[in-house]
Amino acid sequence: MEHTMSAGPETSGQQSRVVIVTGAGTGIGRATARAFAAEGARVVAVGRRAEPLEETAAGAGRPRTGAGTESGGGEIIPYAGDITPDGAPDELVRQVAGTYGRLDVLVNNAGVVGDGALGTYTKERMAPLLATNLVAPVLLTQEAVPHLERTGGVVVNLSTSVGQRAWPGNSVYAATKTGLELLTRSWAVELAPRGIRVVAVAPGAIDTPIALHQGWPPERRRALRMWQIDHTPLGRIGCPEEVAWAVTRLAAPSASFVTGVVLPVDGGAVVG
Repeated sequence: MEHTMSAGPETSGQQSRVVIVTGAGTGIGRATARAFAAEGARVVAVGRRAEPLEETAAGAGRPRTGAGTESGGGEIIPYAGDITPDGAPDELVRQVAGTYGRLDVLVNNAGVVGDGALGTYTKERMAPLLATNLVAPVLLTQEAVPHLERTGGVVVNLSTSVGQRAWPGNSVYAATKTGLELLTRSWAVELAPRGIRVVAVAPGAIDTPIALHQGWPPERRRALRMWQIDHTPLGRIGCPEEVAWAVTRLAAPSASFVTGVVLPVDGGAVVG
């Protein structure tokens, strides 16, 4: 698949930050892309399907313009493509760096959810979870490092707060996310001498369409929501914008002494 991006005019006297957000078509990824754009960043919104990415770029029902979002003068640029095939991470980073001349933030948000008890897994069933949740972030980060080093950039990984506890019936998905947390801590130490920070955000129960995308029937989705609320001390489901706030704050220049942290955004579920 051929991807093309164009660099629009600068919106301020200094060059805007350039941000890659994977899984930006819906939910947390969409909210995160919009939050960075509201701050004036140029955001490359990555996902498998073009239409949801265009909706992300359009904002809250507003038509997309060359200047991007109305609120902050940033821009959201859709990039439709799968990040898991051979060469895809290299192509994505190469195009972004080649088009904009820099990369400041990489948000590894794309994730595939799959459930199943031990005894039901096959190699084929586990492959998409491992490829999207673990392998792609490693390869994307690896390609991004030389560019992030030049800007004193940041990697933000999206984990899950439930992965910090036992998750029977969904152990492989949880394992990919806890693996991402270990990578976060390891990369934070490894990349600190190069001026790159690495952090993670671990959402709890958030109002996203992920269960719908899994094809779960309405009654199962309702039962899941009730269970989540019962196990969240704040007594409600979070919204994607609350997670996006945490991502942008950790990636902000003012967080320059923060690295290696995994921040739960879960209404107290982990400690409750």
